[in-house]
Amino acid sequence: MLFGLVPLRHARHAMCIHRGYHDSRHPPYHTNFPKSHRHFIGDADTTLNLFHLNQSKVQMHYEQDLIQRLSNPATREQAFGTLVQKFQEPLYWQIRHMVLDHYDTDDILQNVFIKAWQGLDNFRGDSRLSTWLYRIASNECLNFLQRQKQTRLSLSLTDDSTSDGVRLQLESDPYFDGDETEIQLQQAIQSLPPKQRQVFNMKYFQELRYEEMSEILGTSVGALKASYHHAKNKITAFFKQLD
Repeated sequence: MLFGLVPLRHARHAMCIHRGYHDSRHPPYHTNFPKSHRHFIGDADTTLNLFHLNQSKVQMHYEQDLIQRLSNPATREQAFGTLVQKFQEPLYWQIRHMVLDHYDTDDILQNVFIKAWQGLDNFRGDSRLSTWLYRIASNECLNFLQRQKQTRLSLSLTDDSTSDGVRLQLESDPYFDGDETEIQLQQAIQSLPPKQRQVFNMKYFQELRYEEMSEILGTSVGALKASYHHAKNKITAFFKQLD
């Protein structure tokens, strides 16, 4: 087990109270699913209020202290264990919203932390730790999806990103008991191109600001806004065709 990384399928999270899963030992892959698809598409990009500003300052102070401990060989391993405990849950959700499957998510998450550990000497501190980790996770997700696509093409397997494939995957998940709207929302999201899906998930589920997303993805704020707008329109159109 890597640096105290607890297998999330055995962890108890506050998110387990959300609709869609009936076993608290297994975290649901979705958060805050809407009650109606007609209202879920509101833009989450609001002005940063005082609470979020203070929260950001506390997070930056925490990360600066952690960076100092990671740069010291005497405290590096212990500090990395702290990093894993701090970031494994948000990284888990970032990954799972992209790949859906819990076990694939666990594997990718392990790879993220392995690459982070191996890359510590190259981390110069010119970005936040969270930004650096999200960037590694984003790249790992895209690489996984590309490998998965190539494997399916070579073996002539069914594409799980199709509506039927997503439905089959969710309905066969023993820990999913979400309603029809939740299945349809995931069908719509999974129909997006991977990079556009990534932008939508970061904005809608993780509620990141465009500036944060720009640092993680290396894409301009303007391009991210356009991508999110297109994603919303596609998802809206997906639901309209179901009416």
